[in-house]
Amino acid sequence: MLTPRTAAASAAATTPSIERRPIAAAFRGLIALTAATGLAIECAHGNVLVVLSFFTIWSNILVAVVLGRGAFRAWTRRPPLPAPWTGGALLCISVVGLVFHLVLDNGASEFNQAAEIARLTGARAVANQLLHTVTPIGTALDFFLLTAPGALRWRHAAQWLAAPGLYFAFSLVRGALLSPDAPTRYTYPFLDVTAHGYTGVLTHAVVLGAAFYVLGLAIVGLDRIRPVPRRLG
Repeated sequence: MLTPRTAAASAAATTPSIERRPIAAAFRGLIALTAATGLAIECAHGNVLVVLSFFTIWSNILVAVVLGRGAFRAWTRRPPLPAPWTGGALLCISVVGLVFHLVLDNGASEFNQAAEIARLTGARAVANQLLHTVTPIGTALDFFLLTAPGALRWRHAAQWLAAPGLYFAFSLVRGALLSPDAPTRYTYPFLDVTAHGYTGVLTHAVVLGAAFYVLGLAIVGLDRIRPVPRRLG
């Protein structure tokens, strides 16, 4: 019969060791720092309470936390974060990038804010690109090139809808509490109850929610068929 010390040594000998992953740690740290830099610039140049009311900011905070922790785990030889967290961060920040480039910064869109975006200069313009372009691309590269595939499940696409659902409720409550003449009463034009009414805003929310779900299913589907990254293999 094995003594406790012998049993522990035997278990340790049979447990596969986790290697330090410096490339993953460095890349995730860089993307987390990118998100944090964009957040810091926005807070320094605007009202912090207003800045924190945007879904873009919520998503970049999520990216900074998830990839920051992922970088720490990769460097300290700890197991990766659960796939639903990394996949959820990818979904949220992907929606941020897609909505910005296809809806808000698109002159052909009904809800375009291209003129306001074009007027951004200096640090604000840099932060805008970091939060809407660099972090979505970096998060996608990390997920598909530096994480093991096959860990996501179809149910995760539905579970991730909690994030936009929570934000939608927050936006409506916030808009109802602010005065009608507040310039940032509604953070996005498609959530403006004054312009579209509750029926119109709810319709927009359902369309965006469906897009969220479809994109979530696409991420899960790609995760289940993508090859194992060479470094992981």
